[in-house]
Amino acid sequence: MSYSQPIPRDGDGGSSVLGGGNGRGSARRNSLEEERIPRSRSSSDNEYSTAEDWNDDYGGGPDNLRNPYFSHNQQLRFYQSLSCPDETDRNHYHRQHHPQLSHHLHPSSYHQYGGGVFLGSVRFNDTSSSLGWRTSTGGGSGTFSPPKMSAGVGVGAALPEFTGAGGDQGIFKLPLRAPVHPGRPPSLDLRPHPLRETQAGSFLRTIACTPTQLWAGQESGVRFWNFSDLYEGQEGEGRILVRGDEESAPFRISHQTSPTLCMVVDAATHLVWTGHKDGKIRSWRMDQPRHHTFASFDSTIPSTTSSGSSQHIRSFKEGLAWQAHRSPVLSMIITSYGDLWSGSEGGVIKAWPWEAVEKSLSLPTEERHMAALLLERSYIDLRSNVTVGGVCALPASDVKYLLSDNLRSKVWSGGYLSFALWDSRTKELLKVFGIDGQVDTRLDISPVNDAYIEDEMKMKFAATSKKEKSQGSVSFFQRSRNALMGAADAVRRVAVKSAFGDDNRRAESLAISMDGMIWMGCANGLLVQWDGNGNRLQEFNHNSSSVLCLCTFGTRLWAGYANGSMQVMDLEGNRFGSWVAHSSPVIKMTVGNGFVFTLANHGGIRGWNLTSPGPLDKILLTELTNRQILYTKKENIKILAGTWNVGQERASHDSLIVWLGSAASEVGLVVVGLQEVEMGAGFLAMAAAKETVGLEGSANGQWWLDTIGKTLDEGTSFERVGSRQLAGLLIAIWARKNLRAYIGDIDAAAVPCGFGRAIGNKGAVGLRIRIYDRIMCFVNCHFAAHLEAVNRRNADFDHVYRTMTFSRQSQGLNAANAGASSALQLFRGPNVRPLAFQTDDGRPELSEADMVIFLGDFNYRLHGISYDEARDFVSQRCFDWLREKDQLRAEMKLGKVFQGIREGHIKFPPTYKFERHQAGLSGYDSSEKKRIPAWCDRILYRDSRSVSSSECSLECPVVSSICQYDACMDVTDSDHKPVRCIFNVDIARADELTRRQEFGEIMMSNEKITSLLEEVCTVPETIVSTNSIILQNQDVTILRITNISETEKAMFEIACERQSAIMEDGFATDHSARGAFGFPQWLEVAPAAGMIRPGQTVEVSMQHEDLHTLEEFVDGVLQNRWYEDLTRDKEVVLLVHVTGDRSTERRRHRVTVRHCFSSRASGASSSRGPSQRTQSSVLHRSDFRYLGSSSDIVDDFHYMHDS
Repeated sequence: MSYSQPIPRDGDGGSSVLGGGNGRGSARRNSLEEERIPRSRSSSDNEYSTAEDWNDDYGGGPDNLRNPYFSHNQQLRFYQSLSCPDETDRNHYHRQHHPQLSHHLHPSSYHQYGGGVFLGSVRFNDTSSSLGWRTSTGGGSGTFSPPKMSAGVGVGAALPEFTGAGGDQGIFKLPLRAPVHPGRPPSLDLRPHPLRETQAGSFLRTIACTPTQLWAGQESGVRFWNFSDLYEGQEGEGRILVRGDEESAPFRISHQTSPTLCMVVDAATHLVWTGHKDGKIRSWRMDQPRHHTFASFDSTIPSTTSSGSSQHIRSFKEGLAWQAHRSPVLSMIITSYGDLWSGSEGGVIKAWPWEAVEKSLSLPTEERHMAALLLERSYIDLRSNVTVGGVCALPASDVKYLLSDNLRSKVWSGGYLSFALWDSRTKELLKVFGIDGQVDTRLDISPVNDAYIEDEMKMKFAATSKKEKSQGSVSFFQRSRNALMGAADAVRRVAVKSAFGDDNRRAESLAISMDGMIWMGCANGLLVQWDGNGNRLQEFNHNSSSVLCLCTFGTRLWAGYANGSMQVMDLEGNRFGSWVAHSSPVIKMTVGNGFVFTLANHGGIRGWNLTSPGPLDKILLTELTNRQILYTKKENIKILAGTWNVGQERASHDSLIVWLGSAASEVGLVVVGLQEVEMGAGFLAMAAAKETVGLEGSANGQWWLDTIGKTLDEGTSFERVGSRQLAGLLIAIWARKNLRAYIGDIDAAAVPCGFGRAIGNKGAVGLRIRIYDRIMCFVNCHFAAHLEAVNRRNADFDHVYRTMTFSRQSQGLNAANAGASSALQLFRGPNVRPLAFQTDDGRPELSEADMVIFLGDFNYRLHGISYDEARDFVSQRCFDWLREKDQLRAEMKLGKVFQGIREGHIKFPPTYKFERHQAGLSGYDSSEKKRIPAWCDRILYRDSRSVSSSECSLECPVVSSICQYDACMDVTDSDHKPVRCIFNVDIARADELTRRQEFGEIMMSNEKITSLLEEVCTVPETIVSTNSIILQNQDVTILRITNISETEKAMFEIACERQSAIMEDGFATDHSARGAFGFPQWLEVAPAAGMIRPGQTVEVSMQHEDLHTLEEFVDGVLQNRWYEDLTRDKEVVLLVHVTGDRSTERRRHRVTVRHCFSSRASGASSSRGPSQRTQSSVLHRSDFRYLGSSSDIVDDFHYMHDS
C-alpha cells in the first residue's frame, strides 16, 4: 500500500470520520497496523504531559488511528480550551457567548467510538463563527485559519493554524503557478525535466537537428527523437522506458560509448558525427530502423521494456569510428568544402579530408577496422602546419569552438580568450586575435611533445616515490617538485589573465547569422558582434548572466543564459522577447521542425515555436489552460517533521522511538532537524575552516544519522535521501522506499549567523527536494538566544530567508555536465550563490519553493511574565494566556518575522528549559537562573495557498494541513523537548505526456493556429537567373537570386548536391556528394549563403580555381602530391535552398555548373548525352546593367527575356 495515498474508509464509501450509516463510524484500520511500534501513552497529543493526566482527561486513550478521543465529561473542556481567554469559568463563558455550541456538545450528538469521540469530529464548518476563527489572507495582522478536513491516514480533521502577517508583500509573495506559465510562450516539453538522480551516466550534453530528427549527445552515447513522434508517449511495442524518461517523447538510444561532447549533422551522407571524451569520432546513421527487432541488442542500457512486452530493449551502434585525438574531442564542424575538422586540448586542430572519409565509408562492414586505421592516419595537423622551428602562431589553449562560415568559405576556431581565422579551402591560417579584437602576435612554443615528457616525468617520479616509501621517508626532491609545479601553475594562470584581461569576459558561445555576422556570448552576459574578417564591431548587454549558447535562424538570434533564461533578438541586437526557459542553465540550442529546441543543464528539452513571441502564443495559452483538467494529476503524501535541540547529548533508543518511530509508520517522508549536535570553540572554528573548502560533518553528526536511520528501519522501510551539517546544526530527510522514485534534485544549503555571520553556532541548514515535480524546502534554524534578543532573532530569520542558496551535495563542478561550460562551476560553501541557480527578479530561492517547512530552536521566549507565573500557568494547563506572551506569535502578528508562514495551534507545554533526566513538568529549570519556560522549539510552514480555502490545483499546486503538532514531554535526554509535526499534503502536477498530446492536437487541429502559421510561415517566391552555368578559364560568372516578395525576407543557402566528371561521350559519371553537400575544391562560390530583402537581388559569383594538385597526408605529414586529369570536364549540380524568416520549410532551385577547358568549351553543349543535357542560359554581369536594388526586378526580367 502506498503511503502517499489516502486510505479509503470503511462503510458505504461515502461516510467520513464524522459519521457513517453503519453506526460504528470507524475509519478503516491501516493495513500496516500490525507493523506499528506502540507509542508511549505519556507522549500525548494534547497539552498534558504525564500518563496520569492523560488517563484523567481522556477516557480510553487514542483510537486505532492514534487520534485522541474524549470521554463524555471532557468533550466540553476541549472546545472551551480552543478560544476561551480565562480558565475560571469556561462553562459560563460558552453558555453566554456560544449558546449554539451546547447543541454540538450534547451527548446525543456525539459520534461514539469505543466509549469516546474523535478529536477530529468537531464540525468546524458549523461552529467556526461561534469560535471566532478568521480566514487568513496572508496579509494584515496575524490571523487564525479554520482547520481543513483531512483525507490523510489516521486523522479526522486538521488542526487550526495561525498565519503571520506580511505574506503578500515583497519577497514573501507566493511564487506564480499556473497550468501554462503566463510569463513565457507555451512550450513543447519534448523531454520533461528529469530527476537528477536518474541521470547518472546519461546526462545530456549537446543537441542537433537533422531535417527529420532531434539528436542528443549524452554521457553514455547518443539518442534521437523523430519529429513525427513529438506528440506521442512511450507506450507501444518496443518503446524504451528509461528511468527519468517516463514522460519523454519516444526516442531511440545507442549502445554505450564514451561521453559525447560535440555533434555535427551531415545531411548529404545521412550521418551524424559525434566527438567523444575518449578522443574518438563516431558516425551514426540517421535512418535507424524504427523497430527494435532489426537493431542490435545492448544489455548495458539501464532500461525496461514497455508494458506488455517481454522483449529486450534494442540499441543501435555506430558506423565508422576512429581514434582522432589522444585527448577529448571538444569541437567539430564540416566546412563548406565537405572536410571534417575537429578540435581538442592544447590547441590541436585536425582536418580530415573528405576523400579519405568517403573512401573509409565505402568499405564493407567487415573491413571497417581497416578503414578506421587508414582514416586515423589521414589527418592534416593544422597546428603543425603553422609551427616553424618549434614556434607556433596559435595559442596552446583548448579548442572549444569551431564555426564554419559558409558565406566566405572560412573557419573560426577558438577557446575562451582567443580566436583564429582559417581559409576552409586552402586551410591557411589568416589571422589570430583575442576576444578584445586585438591581433595576437604572440608566438608560443609548440606543446607537441609535452604529453610524452609529462608521461616520462610521471613514471620517474612514481618510481622514486615507491623507493622513498620503502625507506619510510618523503624525498626532498619530491616536495620541491610539487612546490615548483604549484608555483608554475599559479604563474601560468596569472600570465593568461594578464594577457587577455578579466576572465569574466571569456567567450562561452559562438554562432553565425544569415547576414554573415559572427556573434559571441561572454561569461559576463555581453553579446559581441564581429564581421567575417574578425573585426569586433559592437556589443550588447541584455543580461548579466553568462551566455552559454547562441542560435540563429532567419532574422532572429536566440541566446541561452546560465540563469535559465532565453532571449530573442533581431540581427541588429535589439531584444524583443525574454523569458525563463528552464529552472537551470540553458546549455544548447538548435532549430528544427518549426521549433527552437533548448537543452537545460538538468537534461530537460523544450521546443519553442519559431514565431514566439507572437499571436500564436496567446491562442496556445488559452487552449491549454482550458484543457488543464485533462492533464492534472493529484498526489497525497504525509510528512513527519521533527526538531530537537540535543544539547551535545546522544539520545537513547527509547527516546527516538517515542519521538520518531511511533509516528513514522504513517508517513512517507521524515524530516529531522537537530541543534547543538556538537559545540565548543575548537569544534566551531574547525567547522568554519572545513566549510571554506566544502567539507562538512562530524563524528557526532554521523552517529545521529546512523541511529535515526536504525530507528526508521533504514534500508528496509526508509532510505536517507539527503543531509547537511553546519557546525552544530544538522538536517536530514528519509523517504519511504516506495516514494523514493518520485524524489530527486536534492540540494543542500547552509547559512551561518553567529559571530559576524561567519560561525555556525547559530544559523540554518536546509535541504531542497523535488517531489512529484514540486519544489519543497526544509530549513533547520537555530537563532540568537536570550530573552531580550528578539530583534536579533528577527534579523537571523531575514538573513536566512534572503541568502539561503542551494547547491549540489557534492563539492565542485557538476561532474555530469563538466563539459557544458566553464560558467557552471558550483562550489560548495555558505552564502555563495552559484550562477546555475539564480532566480528571476532577484527573489530568494526559498521564495520560489512550492512549500517551505521551518523547524528548529528559534529561541523566542515568553515576555512580560515571571518564572513562577509561567510555572503556575503550565501546571494549570492554561496555554491560552501563555500564547499571548509568546514573542514569536507577537512578532508574526506585526509582520516582522515569518511573514505569511503558518503554525499549528499549540496545545503542548513549553519545551524549554528542563533539567536533564528529570521527567514531568517538575523538570523545568530550577537552577539559580530559573529560565522562564518557553516554546523555543517550533515547526512552521508555508504552502501554495494565498487564502486558507484554496483548493489543490495547478494554480495552487501544494495544499497542506497539520494533522498533529505536539511535544514528547517524557523524553529527558536534553534540556529541550523534541517537537514533531505531521503534515498532510496534497500535490497537483501536470501529466506531461497528456499535456504534450493536447499541445499537438491544438497545433494540428486549431483553425486559428493553422491559419496563422500559413500566414506567417511562408517561403518567399524567388527567381534564379539561370539553371545552367559554364565556367571557362578564370572567368567569373554571376548567378543572381531575386526575392520577388514585397514583404518577406528570403534566406538562401547554396549546396552541392552532387559532382561528377564528364566522359568523352558527354555523359556525367561518378555522381556523389561531399560531406554536408560541400563544394569541390576547384569551385569557389561566394557568397554561398545570405539574406535577400524584399524586392532585391543578391549576386553570387562562381569561379574555377586552379587547384589541380591533390595531396595525401599520413599522420599529419604530406606524403604524396599528384595532378588532376586536366583532360576531363567537371560538373556539379548546385541546390539553392530558400527559406522564410520564421519557417523551416524550404524551396529549391537546381543549377548545373560545368567547367570546360578552352579547347572543348565551344562544343560543350552539343556533347552532352540525352539524359544529361541542359540548356545554358547564363546571364553575365553586363546583362544586369539596368537592374538596381530599388528597381522593379520582375519587370526588368520580363524586359530582358522579351528583348
